Amino acid sequence: MGLSKYIARKLQLTETKQRIVENIFWAVLGKMVQLLSGLLVGVIVARYLGPENYGLMNYVISLVVLFQTFSIFGLDSIEIREEARSGQDFRTVIGTAFGLKVFFAILFMGLVILTSRLMDSDGYTTLLVVIYSFTIVLNSFGVIRNYFFAIVQNKYVVKAEIVRTLFGIGIKVLLLALNVNLTWLLVAYTFDGVLLSSGFIVAYTKKVGSIRQWHFDATYARFLLKESFPLLLTSAAVIVYQRIDQVMIGQMLDKQAVGYFSVASRFVEILIFIPMMLVQTITPILVRTREKSQEEYAVKAQMFMNVSVWLSLLSSAIVAVVAYWLVQLTFGPAYWPAVIILQVMAFKAASVALSNTAGAMLVTEGLQRYAIFRDALGCVACIVLNYLLLPRFGVIAAAFVAIASNVVAGYLADAIIPAYRHIFVCQTRALLTGWKDVLQFRTLFSNH
Repeated sequence: MGLSKYIARKLQLTETKQRIVENIFWAVLGKMVQLLSGLLVGVIVARYLGPENYGLMNYVISLVVLFQTFSIFGLDSIEIREEARSGQDFRTVIGTAFGLKVFFAILFMGLVILTSRLMDSDGYTTLLVVIYSFTIVLNSFGVIRNYFFAIVQNKYVVKAEIVRTLFGIGIKVLLLALNVNLTWLLVAYTFDGVLLSSGFIVAYTKKVGSIRQWHFDATYARFLLKESFPLLLTSAAVIVYQRIDQVMIGQMLDKQAVGYFSVASRFVEILIFIPMMLVQTITPILVRTREKSQEEYAVKAQMFMNVSVWLSLLSSAIVAVVAYWLVQLTFGPAYWPAVIILQVMAFKAASVALSNTAGAMLVTEGLQRYAIFRDALGCVACIVLNYLLLPRFGVIAAAFVAIASNVVAGYLADAIIPAYRHIFVCQTRALLTGWKDVLQFRTLFSNH
């Protein structure tokens, strides 16, 4: 019996809840493997390449990821929703979403190459962008991952992702042993997409059927585009203010600075994982509590925010204190400028906790339609502040801006949007007195 099933049985959950627990288990396992392997490979590759080439690699990846977000066109959430319903043949949903994604992938693959050609004077950077841009097309096979998520069977795609990760590590280590240059390493990162797509196809073929049964419906495609466009704006705004910093650092400073910033980001990604998992775990409890009692929901939502924010603050403070040893013992002395960046950026986890817990309340209360304004404000703040501060203060400014843009989008925006002001009050209360609830964390799960 698997560990997730064993836990579910011990808790004496219903079959539906057992599937949910198993799904959460695989989601957490997959994310942990992804983060830890990313850190491991990042350390090895960063030491091998040095700050300048490592920064160039991360600049290229960040630029491509920006355009990849637009190529998805917000279709993922809509696809999952439609497949979870029974009114439409899932093969039509997958086939139509896949066709749209391939079309947009080819379009934005061309645009990112053109953008690189216009922005970067050297042809080598554009060559690297051309190589890595193939991941935009390969990402279209994510429709299979979405299908398994929709039927609450994500263990199959997580297994594919774990296998991809292990094979990917082996390939990169082999290439490093052969003393290859940055070009071949980026080819290896692109090949990760081939491995993952192949794993998805194998999982789908074994558990569902042939992908040749997918069907593209032009009429249904118009419906999907109409439904997904608002989500495109939201996801694009989010990814811009989460990724644009590395692109702007590369353009306004140099690629070496991108390398230092990327090292700090590796550790911050792991820190952010804590509040993200808390949100995924607690949100269903909040939904059920609100259906039962508004008063109890208000109490538990506040407690959830308090605990999440202050645990993240504590984790951020610990990382800030040990940042020197973290960087020195992993990435090495060549990356010592990343220490001060990490000491500042560590507190991004607390700002993410403040924003994400509010986001969970918005979804629970059905107020997510205004979320685009939050994300747009964060996006504007990130671009404007980086533009003004990077030339004057250098890469350390980007660390402060990363926190500030999250605070603008996930806290100050809630004070501006009338429907969100009660959440702004909860957030302010969490910042001022939330530490009192950290020891009461267990009561969040009472009666559930």
